[in-house]
Formats: sequence, structure tokens, C-alpha cells
Amino acid sequence: MAVPSPDLGTLLREGPFDAALRAAIRARGLSLDRLREHLRVRGVTVTTATLSYWQSGRSRPERRDSVRGLRQLEAVLEVPAGSLVALLGPPRVRRAAPAEIGRFWTDGRRIDAAVSDVDIRWDERLTRLSQHDVVLVGPDREELEFRSRQVLRAEADGPDRWVVILHLDEHDRPLPELRSLRGCHAGRSVHRPEDGLLVVELLFGRPLLRGETVLTEHTLVNRAPHPVATNYERKFRLPVREYVLEIRFSPEAVPAVCRRFAEPGERADVVPESGAVHGVALNFGPGRYGFEWDWPVNC
Repeated sequence: MAVPSPDLGTLLREGPFDAALRAAIRARGLSLDRLREHLRVRGVTVTTATLSYWQSGRSRPERRDSVRGLRQLEAVLEVPAGSLVALLGPPRVRRAAPAEIGRFWTDGRRIDAAVSDVDIRWDERLTRLSQHDVVLVGPDREELEFRSRQVLRAEADGPDRWVVILHLDEHDRPLPELRSLRGCHAGRSVHRPEDGLLVVELLFGRPLLRGETVLTEHTLVNRAPHPVATNYERKFRLPVREYVLEIRFSPEAVPAVCRRFAEPGERADVVPESGAVHGVALNFGPGRYGFEWDWPVNC
């Protein structure tokens, strides 16, 4: 004889969360698209994919913004206030501790403070398969733009974002504007111009399943007055399979020699060819990789 399924009231009291949410959605008779629209009217932005993952048990609301959204969802579903939130239990511990993020910066405490305002819990669940950075330097030796293309692989179900950290050496310059080009869009951001810091969440189109890959492209465009370009480096807290870095100089401003460095690792002089230099690192990190150069005084 078939065992009857628990009713909605029982599930709201005893859980589990995903089963209670499924039952509440079924009882309300709304599609995930309609639920998303109801939440949007209430000032909550959540994708249908996220709602699907919540009700399937693949992920759950954990960040403060997500829990606040869940409280609005309770009202839309017409269930007792706090009934679904109570089923979440205590928040899970993040795998990536903010204190580890800032260790490659001179003042890591400021980096740690900035990233504490965004969601970095998936950082260690994303394998860096490929990273390609292109730096554009203008005719007046100015930093114009940083372009970045990367391929990431999920090592667990649920990763839905990547966090970009940019630090400008000159803190009196305006922070750049982030533009998403492919496979992502900007989420929460932290702007600290007094520290030369910009931190932005790049949100994927949907949460990834284990083994899935995502390709994202974005650019950081500097604003006038542009900082003078003297170096660029990428910091890797975790290893990357392949890293390619290009510095492209305007024909009117090409240094005679650039220095490529990898810490730990090499330091070598590189002469620009056709107005550009590049470096390739395989299975690199943790560490720092980049280029630096000096401008002639009489140029």
C-alpha cells in the first residue's frame, strides 16, 4: 500500500526545506516564472533557475539577501511568515575564508574587508582552466582598459558567480567601469576609491552542475584622468591550468624593454614585438604573474 505524502502543514513544521517549498509552490498553483515576477514587484531579483534549485534541493538560500527574498516568497506563497526560513537551520560555513583572499596584497586587511560584502563561497569550487588577460595602453602611456576571458569548471553543484577584485596603485584616480561581454552580468559590487579597490560579483546565467564549464568575458574600462601604465599583474590564490597575459601598447608609446615576473618563479626582460608583449604560464599558482616597465624620461 502506498504511503501518503506529508501534507503542506506537516512539511512546513518538520521539513525538509526543499520538500516544503515544492509543496507550497504546488499548493499556490504558480509557475516559477510567475513567482519570479511576483518577487520582482516586491523588489526581489531571483532567477527561475535559482527557484528551481531551491525546490529540488540542489542549493538553498544562505546569503542575507537570499533569506530576505525567501521571506518575501513566503508572503507570495501565502504560508506562515518565517515557516520556510526556519527550515533552513543554521547557515553553512563558507569554504573560502575572506582572510585567505588578501594574502597577496600589501594591505590584505582592506581586501578582506571589501570581499566580506560579496559572496565568495564558491571560490574554491571553481577550477581555473584558462585565463586570458589583455591590457590596452594608450598613446599618452595611460591605462585604457583591461579585458579578461576565462573558462571555469564547477567541482560541485551550485556555483553561480565569480568575484573580480581590482586594485589601482593610484588611489586618487576614479575606479574603472566593469562591462560584461559574455556569459555573465554584474551583481553586487563594492567601490572603495579611497583604497583604489573595486570588487564585483560576475553572475552566471544559472547555477552550474558539477563538471559543467562556463566561459565568461568582461572588460574594465578606466575613466579620465587615466592612470599612467607602469605594470599589470594577476594574483592567483588557487592554481590556474593556463594563464595568458598580453600588454598591447599604442604605437606612439612603446617601452624599449618590459620585465616579466612570476612569483614564485622567473624574472626576465622581454622586448616588445609589434608593440606588444605576452607571457604564458601553465599550471601556475598560487602566486603573482605580470609585467612591469619603465618609460623613457625624454620621451
